[in-house]
Amino acid sequence: MDTTRNTVLEAWMAEHGYSSNSLAEAVNRAIERLTGRLGGLDGSSVRAWKAGRVMWPKSAARRALEDVSGLPAVALGFVPRGRPSSSPAPPQQEDPAMKRRTLVGGIAAAAAAAATPGTASPRRIGMSDVNRLNKRFAEIIASDHRHGGQLGIEQRAAALADEALNLQNAGSATQRVRSSLYASAAAFRSSAMWAAIDGRRHDAAKAHMREAQALAEMSGDQAIKFRIWSHAGTMYRHMGRPADALAANDVARSLHLTRRDPLFASLGHARQAAPLGLTGDTAAVRHALGCAQDSLERADSDLARPAWMAAVHAGAELETLALAAHLRLGNFEQAESHAHRSLTLLQPQMQRDRAINTARLAHAQLGQGEAEAATATAMKVPADSATQHARVTRMLQEFGAALRATAPGCTTVQIWTEHTATWRKAA
Repeated sequence: MDTTRNTVLEAWMAEHGYSSNSLAEAVNRAIERLTGRLGGLDGSSVRAWKAGRVMWPKSAARRALEDVSGLPAVALGFVPRGRPSSSPAPPQQEDPAMKRRTLVGGIAAAAAAAATPGTASPRRIGMSDVNRLNKRFAEIIASDHRHGGQLGIEQRAAALADEALNLQNAGSATQRVRSSLYASAAAFRSSAMWAAIDGRRHDAAKAHMREAQALAEMSGDQAIKFRIWSHAGTMYRHMGRPADALAANDVARSLHLTRRDPLFASLGHARQAAPLGLTGDTAAVRHALGCAQDSLERADSDLARPAWMAAVHAGAELETLALAAHLRLGNFEQAESHAHRSLTLLQPQMQRDRAINTARLAHAQLGQGEAEAATATAMKVPADSATQHARVTRMLQEFGAALRATAPGCTTVQIWTEHTATWRKAA
């Protein structure tokens, strides 16, 4: 069959940085947003479009491609069935570079005219704007790892979410860019939510959660949906609502992302184990942790994943959640074992998690009747974490109460009392 290459589509893909595989993936996600089912295109499908073997894609793929590009299919060089192409064949002597510039210029002009007919061309919002926001997101994650729970982190993350949303109205953009902006806004709002959870500001966390969930739906980003729902599970666990925690975690675990990537499946199982500890179901906890470990071992270490997944891939998050679950069950020996492993696996910059797990280790040791060792462990928590992080402060207050109840009159109680006095003075 005689075919003519779709040079218009090729030019648009080159201009926007799409390979055949990445465009197929973007169109598949757009099909999912339109139909509720992930599309089945691959790189060969897009190569058939470029080669002219498919001159008019099927309706679902065509509508999805129009959403991704922000252009009608005919503006991307496709020809409706039964309609001959009105474009004359270009002369052989035409400069290919000039041809590409003409095509790209025509596409950009068509997009601008479609966005704001009769007005001057608006600012073009692109992936460079998204990349700038992603760098700010990495900074928020780094601040969370160091400090966690601080109101300042919550406020900065919420402000950056608003900045990402403001870009939606600042100019024209492709559907890919708009989806990425919604994903960035959802990511920032989920970090605001997490900071509020970590600081025990649960009413604020719930407000951030509602907005984050709406933004995530508009983005279609499975990873950020997973993060928001699993954070919701943690929030309800901290509020002492295990049924709600398990339900929220089930939403995260039901996303098809967990079937594609075992690392997300591992995190989903591990975060389910922690609220199961509140229910006292030892068998269910062990089953969830076993599934988490199996999934972690199957995970591909070479896949690119969000920055907030770093502790998951290293195994530290699994050990942390196993520690929390066994501590709740009163399995103090197992909790201590997981605590030591988590502290070994945590990266140096994860100071917040190190303080939390050190406090948990002290509880596990005290639960085994080792008052002196437990007190020595608790005293390793840095003063700033002990006094400025709401969760750590509460854990250490509970540790002091348990120490006084289990070892009244012991010298370790006096040592602990004097030590905490120095913290209060420093604060």
